[in-house]
Amino acid sequence: MSRIVASLGTLISVIALASCATTHNPPAASPTLHFQIDEGRNINSFVREGAVAAHLLLRSGTDPRILVAFPAGNSGVGLWFNKSDPPVEWTLSQPPTPLTEKDAKGRPLHGLEAEVTVDTATLNIHEAVLSSVRVLRDYQALGTLPDGIAVAPAISGNRIVWARSRLDGATGYRLSVEALDGAQVSKEAISGNGKLRLKIVALTGETPLTPIDNTSLLTATAARDTRARDVLTFLSYREKYLAGSWRFDTYFGRDTLMSLTLLAPVLQNLAIESGIGAVLTRLAPNGEVAHEEDIGEFAVLRNAKEGRGAIDTPIYDYGMIDDDFMLAPVTANWLLASAGRAVAPKFLADQNAAGRRQGDALVRNLVWVVERTAAFAADPTATNLVGLKEGRMTGQWRDSEEGLGRGRYAYDVNAVFVPAALDAIDRLLESGLLDGYLTDAQRRTLQKASAQRDVWSRKAPPMFTVTLPAKQARDQITTYATAVGVDAKTALENLREPSLTFNALSLDASGKPIPIMHSDDGFALLFTQPTAAQLQRSIDALMRPFPAGLLTPVGMLVANPAFADRETQSRFDNTAYHGTVVWSWQQAVFAAGLSRQLARTDLSADLRTRLQTARSQLWKAIDAGNALRSSELWSWSFSNGRYRPEAFGQHNTHADESNAAQLWSTVYLSFQNGEWLGARQSP
Repeated sequence: MSRIVASLGTLISVIALASCATTHNPPAASPTLHFQIDEGRNINSFVREGAVAAHLLLRSGTDPRILVAFPAGNSGVGLWFNKSDPPVEWTLSQPPTPLTEKDAKGRPLHGLEAEVTVDTATLNIHEAVLSSVRVLRDYQALGTLPDGIAVAPAISGNRIVWARSRLDGATGYRLSVEALDGAQVSKEAISGNGKLRLKIVALTGETPLTPIDNTSLLTATAARDTRARDVLTFLSYREKYLAGSWRFDTYFGRDTLMSLTLLAPVLQNLAIESGIGAVLTRLAPNGEVAHEEDIGEFAVLRNAKEGRGAIDTPIYDYGMIDDDFMLAPVTANWLLASAGRAVAPKFLADQNAAGRRQGDALVRNLVWVVERTAAFAADPTATNLVGLKEGRMTGQWRDSEEGLGRGRYAYDVNAVFVPAALDAIDRLLESGLLDGYLTDAQRRTLQKASAQRDVWSRKAPPMFTVTLPAKQARDQITTYATAVGVDAKTALENLREPSLTFNALSLDASGKPIPIMHSDDGFALLFTQPTAAQLQRSIDALMRPFPAGLLTPVGMLVANPAFADRETQSRFDNTAYHGTVVWSWQQAVFAAGLSRQLARTDLSADLRTRLQTARSQLWKAIDAGNALRSSELWSWSFSNGRYRPEAFGQHNTHADESNAAQLWSTVYLSFQNGEWLGARQSP
């Protein structure tokens, strides 16, 4: 689903999984994890111990709120206050501590207790929301609630409490705010004589997940980055990895697979098995990879709305098209490496939470990939590429409605992930690891992968090539720079070629390139073996100074619409979720790709020098954004000739707010001295 707008008309499958049942035993006690990330107007404080895992967010400014998100059931509680003028400022007086209580029926609730202060005498209460994080997320964006979610508070002395059971009668949620130092509470406001000091208790009854503890997560070679380690630990569980907190405290297929790709060199086998196993468990019957899951109360809401009753059977979204082709490369690279080889037979033979052998589930996806890509291999025309599913504007990681520039055929899916998947299938077949899981018909299908890979590798990438005469490019860069208020001098000085060539972000329905530069070239370096010309094109586009390319002093942008029409440019500015902004993990993808290409022995000395220079420039930009590295993304401002990083969501003009803890932003743990540790391990 789009990370900004709730999905409509997605393809879904309703599957009951043991991994999501409510009969799990509570997780064993684990060491207390506590850390804090302050970003923009948000204080983010995390705690995890035993059955408790929670993220407290305090939002300062003119739109104050208190929010607590729980990985258990992707649930949360939040308290929104009325607009405040002047802006208010929160302080975390006493960090969250784990707390377990019981509801009115004696059922366990797990969460946190914390003490906060705010520099105002009055907070006017607007709305409290207790439900799924998906409901809280939609309320933050749209200001609306599904029927049955709103709950009236109860007041006892100086304490106000919101509590309710889940819509299906299961254990629900509780939020209490106690006013200290003589302050008073009512259903409308919290008020005192000066600064307010409050005690917050936030609890959920959803089933706790099973943490992957520190002894089973990272190897000794992982970077000593405490913040990244803390974030990864908070997001890592045996049942699944969480995509990010607070807004994505649950499974996302793509995020899991890309994070495993980059972190694999420093993850222990149990951690990799948990991630790949989570993906295999959630496969569709035809082998497609699940993008996201509706669980907990959000599943109850969806099931009831769609006529299945108020049940919490998980619902899986199969609307994305990139994750389907990522599973094979990730799994092959691990199983065929020395560490994976040792455990491969047992892993493939084990039953997953859906009751199927992992090997059988994997084969189902591999067969689907070969069959899905056969049409283009037989007739390599644009309309036979892998396009977005009907009725959708999203389908890969740029999953906001404008992320692909309204194109239909994405560069990364067709030029990178499909060839990489077919190559991985061929390698797995040749290895013999799949022999015990293949029927004769399936083997015959997989034997076509090699030939299909060759066609896709030759024919698909050139379809995305855009070449502009130098004068046209310079004129467009100058006009665009003026429009967005940045200096074009450095960019133009570095544009000396007779023409400017780059790979388009996508193709429209007729096969015409959408002329937007993008960071997805990094995928090609990480997953494929580009030719010398292709390598040069990619590093030139990504490393040219913005707005001729993607590089800025505060990071590498994920898009540059300088060569598109003005209407498209307006949809790709630095307030857009996938516009001219910096995504932390995309820089890591490019950095890992550069290391992987530098491990090759077939490159000229000149090209190697260019790759090394690009890596040096990239890391300078990465280090400049170090304060925001573990967050999801960030924006920037430009004044007095300088770029300045800004937390995404800091301004009301931003499309959304960033997650302070993002799974695929922890991948720098697999780098040492600027080199990706998997460079010489990858095929």
